[in-house]
Amino acid sequence: MEEKYSVLMSVYYKEKPKYLEESILSMLHQTIPPSDFVIVCDGMLTPKLEEVLDDAQSTNPQLFQIIRLKERRGLGRALNVGLRRCRYELVARMDSDDISRKRRCEMQLPVFENPEIAIVGGTVWEFEGSRNHLKARRVMPERPEEIQSFARRRNPFNHPAVMYRKSAVQRAGGYRSCTYFEDYDLWTRMLSRGEKGYNVQEPVLYMRAGEELYQRRGGMDYARRAIVFRYSLYRRGFSRWNDFLISAGGQFAVCLLPNGFRKEIYAKLLRKE
Repeated sequence: MEEKYSVLMSVYYKEKPKYLEESILSMLHQTIPPSDFVIVCDGMLTPKLEEVLDDAQSTNPQLFQIIRLKERRGLGRALNVGLRRCRYELVARMDSDDISRKRRCEMQLPVFENPEIAIVGGTVWEFEGSRNHLKARRVMPERPEEIQSFARRRNPFNHPAVMYRKSAVQRAGGYRSCTYFEDYDLWTRMLSRGEKGYNVQEPVLYMRAGEELYQRRGGMDYARRAIVFRYSLYRRGFSRWNDFLISAGGQFAVCLLPNGFRKEIYAKLLRKE
């Protein structure tokens, strides 16, 4: 089993230093630790965030690659820059405010013994405040055929919890500028090329989920972008007309709800307790 892998993370100035530190440490403390850790600074950061990065790099100078972009480019473009610098074929994505479980990579790496698998995701626990306040699980479909079907209407992977083959991502064109849907867009292009995915059913990561998360998924701008993106899936032949109508119509309605109601819908209908 290949045990060497890179970690790919992007951070920007609004992140909280404590969250960034916790996120980095959760990957350093993996039962199978990374051999390469790429962090892209998407624009100028605050002094406190820079302090966290300096501490990490000074402690592990051979491990960390800190890439500083002069101007903010957005998540997709920042990740593309970092992906090119990843030293290993297997790349574990990590968000700068989430926390990986210690056995996350130990659970994901063996799946790549199947050469047809290009993306390995997993279940995540959503929490508010601290990990003592677990709210719900985001469980994704497990097997390739289930993932292919599920992806016609919903994102089939939890982006901060995925590990993928660098070459497969690059063959599909990498991340594109697709606000809110950079990862979903990438997965559908990879699946369209015949790449296969798998989702570990055991939780691999703790994801922060509070009022801000659900606020970002509401409003007319998000609704408009969601409809445009989902229509692009239909035009590319990835999804069918009824998939577009059901997914776009449902998301449009949820976007227009007050934040409290939207939070309840995500918790009750789209998550598992």
